[in-house]
Amino acid sequence: MSRLTFKYRLYPNRQQREKLAATLNLCRELYNAGLQERREAWSSHRKSVPSQVLQDTLRRLDKTFKAFFLRCQRGQVQGFPRFRSESRYDSFTSPQSGFQLQGRLSLSKIGAIKIKLHRSIRGAIKTLTLKRENGMWYACFSCLVGAEPLPVSDQAVGIDVGLHFFAVPSDGTAIENPRPFKKMEKRLRRAQRRVARRKKFSQRWKKAVRMVGKMHRQAFHQRNDFQHKWSRDIVNHNGTIVVEDLNVKGLSRGLFRKSVQDVGWAGFFQKLSYKAASAGRLFLRVDPRGTSQRCPCGEAHNKVLRKREHVCVRCGLVTTRDHASALEILRLGLSLKSLTAV
Repeated sequence: MSRLTFKYRLYPNRQQREKLAATLNLCRELYNAGLQERREAWSSHRKSVPSQVLQDTLRRLDKTFKAFFLRCQRGQVQGFPRFRSESRYDSFTSPQSGFQLQGRLSLSKIGAIKIKLHRSIRGAIKTLTLKRENGMWYACFSCLVGAEPLPVSDQAVGIDVGLHFFAVPSDGTAIENPRPFKKMEKRLRRAQRRVARRKKFSQRWKKAVRMVGKMHRQAFHQRNDFQHKWSRDIVNHNGTIVVEDLNVKGLSRGLFRKSVQDVGWAGFFQKLSYKAASAGRLFLRVDPRGTSQRCPCGEAHNKVLRKREHVCVRCGLVTTRDHASALEILRLGLSLKSLTAV
């Protein structure tokens, strides 16, 4: 069994929007009040206090502090929990008993809200999270879903991700990089200049800010849709899927950080992982060191980044650099699979 989240757009009327916002504001105030108590306990005794959580808001606060104490134990940058303003608190969660879904979403003390159920909900609903994104409301159902294994497949694929191409599988088929943020960047710059010209917190400023948020959301949805479709295709046709265990967070801080964030490798790997687990497929991550500097036959090559062709004098393999990397990733994955089987 695994947890999956199904997200749907809500269409509340004006009165319901006000009630949703009031509920969200109340949760934020509760969070900040609980945080004040925890801050005082840390300042005076350098320890936590029992939260005795029954509400999701305090559970969220408790989770935040547990992460803080864990960072303290590891000697990492602590990042003390902060109070949440209205712009930094955008969701609240209701348990199973707090709502009903029968054509419309009925919420206690808020009413029946129109919801667009563009796909069926699978599994047993455990919680409902109401989320506000750029002035729009969404319902996110967290469901306990059983595995849905696909027919057994002996096919195996290694996947080399990149910036020029989104990915190159070991079969040599290059997948173009959609670059949703880059395509929208010129429009986004104009929208951001419009925000800068307007008086802060005025109605015209808020409207311009919403437009910027809408563009970011559109790029996110395009990237998400592309990754969902392609990861589903990979899982449907391959029994073993191998990728590199990349430090995506570190790469997103480097010279090509904007391009790395636009391509969204971490989200793609996460989609591949949970879909493979649900379908009964084997998903493996291998050490990325040297995958672009070795031929699948084992011969070492010293290739600079600008060299995009792979030529091996030992085995005679002539192909692109990315395809050779994908073949090497697949070889490492199959070796790891055989060791695990033993």
